[in-house]
Amino acid sequence: MPYADHQGIRIHYQVEGEGPPLVLQQHGFTHSVQDWYRAGYVDALKPAYQLILIDARGHGGSEKLYDRAAYTWPYQYMMCLRCWIVYTSPGCTIGAIRWGEMGYGLAKYAPERIDALLIGGSHPYVSTWGTAFRDVDGTDPAAFLATFEKRLGASLPPEAKARILDNDLQAVAAAAQDRPSLEDVLPTMTMPCLLYVGEADGAFQRVQEGAKHMPNVTFVTLPGCNHGDTFSRADLVLPHATKFLHAMPQKEKTSV
Repeated sequence: MPYADHQGIRIHYQVEGEGPPLVLQQHGFTHSVQDWYRAGYVDALKPAYQLILIDARGHGGSEKLYDRAAYTWPYQYMMCLRCWIVYTSPGCTIGAIRWGEMGYGLAKYAPERIDALLIGGSHPYVSTWGTAFRDVDGTDPAAFLATFEKRLGASLPPEAKARILDNDLQAVAAAAQDRPSLEDVLPTMTMPCLLYVGEADGAFQRVQEGAKHMPNVTFVTLPGCNHGDTFSRADLVLPHATKFLHAMPQKEKTSV
């Protein structure tokens, strides 16, 4: 498997397709790059783009770390940028779906490398996701699942629970982190942005509020969708995403 090195930590990534680079950044908590395949994004997008898929620290094929300090912001953003630089040059399109907060981080710290952003189901305001897992270390799978469902506000189907339990739960528990606000970046996000969110997503109001402060945004609501659907319902997301991307002037990949 190909890896990028970030501060001595191995980050797994995969590349599919040919054309302008499009980073599918990142999968959800407890997920991996394989979920992009399962949901149908890879098959739909790889004929037109060179896709760079990245496993987050502690997830999938990336190195497993058990110290919560190894996952604090901005480490997650920085390791994503490192993988991105391996395969792209300045001014490349990046798609940020699911853990869209990484998209806000890239807009804040590396705006010169972005042509456009697609951010799904995420807002730039303070996140307290890690607080829910403060007393969960991953050694008790039942406690981990109960905490996950409580934080998500929904029951998970058996197949989803099985996929979660395939993780190194101690590593992903450590990866559950609070995040400071990134709202100061919103007025500076002059690149075209597609912001989409399910109308039943608990984050809906905050995503909608953030969109009001972005100067070049297209805001899309996915009717009847919750937070998980914002990723898994590729049939609803892709028509908006491809329309947005096709309207962008495309740049071919060049060497770095």
